[in-house]
Amino acid sequence: MTPLADIVAAELARPVDPRVSAMAAAIAAAHGEASRAVLFYGSCLRTAELDGQMLDFYLIVSDYRSAYPQHWLATANRLIPPNVFPFAHDGLAAKYAVLSEADFHRLCGIEADTVSVWARFAQPSRLVWGDDAARDKAVAAIARAPATLMALTPVDRSATDPLDRWRRGFALTYGAELRAERSDRSGSIVDFDPDYYARLTEPAIAAAPPPPADLDRVWAGLRRRGKRMTLARLAKASLTFAGGIDYLAWKINRHAGTAIEIKPWQRRWPILGAITLLPRLIRSGAVR
Repeated sequence: MTPLADIVAAELARPVDPRVSAMAAAIAAAHGEASRAVLFYGSCLRTAELDGQMLDFYLIVSDYRSAYPQHWLATANRLIPPNVFPFAHDGLAAKYAVLSEADFHRLCGIEADTVSVWARFAQPSRLVWGDDAARDKAVAAIARAPATLMALTPVDRSATDPLDRWRRGFALTYGAELRAERSDRSGSIVDFDPDYYARLTEPAIAAAPPPPADLDRVWAGLRRRGKRMTLARLAKASLTFAGGIDYLAWKINRHAGTAIEIKPWQRRWPILGAITLLPRLIRSGAVR
């Protein structure tokens, strides 16, 4: 393996709370033989707080048709990846996103048309379910994510702290999605585990593909597509995620300090409810 892959593999193998592993196994079981790997990531991984939180997982499957008994779910996952589902196990709550092995590998790389996957897996994650073959494929895909971030982050020659490049990169990715988090949240990602990013810097730069000639143009496109895709995923989640609009309000209130209350008609027609809610949130700055 490359030095970058070695670091990623070691991070993926670090232990987690047994309840996380148990939930991951239950998620995999829900999709049968199509399940290949379950990855744990996000704020609950960083803080190690599980109770009363919403845990974040990615389920990697062999292919979408094998993962679902309903053909429309496979089609939705292929056209607007990923599908996202709520999950509960042993007193913990979670949501998990579903990607095929092929899509996961593609969306961790510089060829991805949105930042959503590689931005998340440039951060630490854990492989909490899967065999050796799944681990090898996960390492190969995830190692592409920090290299992509380095390739697409403009170099500031005046910066003296090598971690500033990670902070700038994550700030750019936050601007390429509709996010409820505070503007300083992207920098705090690095501050949670600065030693990890310090170890990762040189190997990620060495593995980075050649950057596009016009990074400003690339990021303008990523912002346009990312915000459109966020809306499309939100609309799709209203069909796959029971109570999805309530989860959206909970997350925005938690991160933006707002006091959004969802009305009964918005629960009855969640797509319309989200569409009517979004412009007000953008105007108020709750969602950026």
